[in-house]
Amino acid sequence: MNTINDTISGLELAQIGWVVPDIHAAVKFLESALGIPGFPAPQHVLAQDLDMTYHGDVVAADWLTTQTYNGGTFIELIQPLSGQSMFHDYLAQYPAGGTQHLAFRLPASDFERITNDLRQQGYAVISEVDHPIARMAFFDTYRTLGVATEIMGITPEGWKAIKQMEQVK
Repeated sequence: MNTINDTISGLELAQIGWVVPDIHAAVKFLESALGIPGFPAPQHVLAQDLDMTYHGDVVAADWLTTQTYNGGTFIELIQPLSGQSMFHDYLAQYPAGGTQHLAFRLPASDFERITNDLRQQGYAVISEVDHPIARMAFFDTYRTLGVATEIMGITPEGWKAIKQMEQVK
């Protein structure tokens, strides 16, 4: 049987997800103190608009999010607003915020193989999204890796969107 190291070793690290209590303060810090530019205005996201599950059920939750491409990886900021989600759980446990997930991307055709492998290893799915640009599954890998693991199966439309986002600075 594979280990999580075997499963993710061939995947591309695509994103570092930070959950923060104040997205505007986080953007200001990253831009001014660390010189990481390019964060667009935060967008309001409703979990139910994405049919995003939380432990198997679509629940009412919302947050602000923004991301930029920097040094080969996207940096995503998430500020939970209301409801219940893995982002709300994280901020409840770590009120100052921090790195909540690492996302690995692969073609959508490999998504089932990788996510089934993680399920067989006993990693529980916290949240799932089936979006036109990507299928996403967030696994509870906190005890093993210290963060959740997101697997993103990118569709052809998604690869185009990624290329566009990488060009924006």
